[in-house]
Amino acid sequence: MSVDNDTLVRTFVEAFNTKDTDRLLPFLHTDVVFRNYGDDEIRGRDALLEMWRNVFGTFEQVRFETVHQAVNGDIVIAEQVHGLALPGGPLAPVMNMAVYEVRDGRIAAWRDYTNPDYARSLLS
Repeated sequence: MSVDNDTLVRTFVEAFNTKDTDRLLPFLHTDVVFRNYGDDEIRGRDALLEMWRNVFGTFEQVRFETVHQAVNGDIVIAEQVHGLALPGGPLAPVMNMAVYEVRDGRIAAWRDYTNPDYARSLLS
């Protein structure tokens, strides 16, 4: 995958919205580290894809929308709205700041900054 980092992350978000982890695989570095603050760190592509399989299986809708995105070399910072909906429930939009680090043309680190208490309150 030979694209600039801005396009890489935007295309990753589009693939993410399909809820198909096979489509996410080519975007993620084998040794990717994911950190959603308030949760444990996840290391490795296989572990991260398994976590997202579980999320996709739990929620009827999982939707990311990029509001603004900035790139500085191998760092991509994206202001996003993350939407989750339990089966039969409304989409709960949560503002999120995502920081992606790109190495070898793939996402090697991904950190999400949000208010987990607010997110949980929308889903209860």
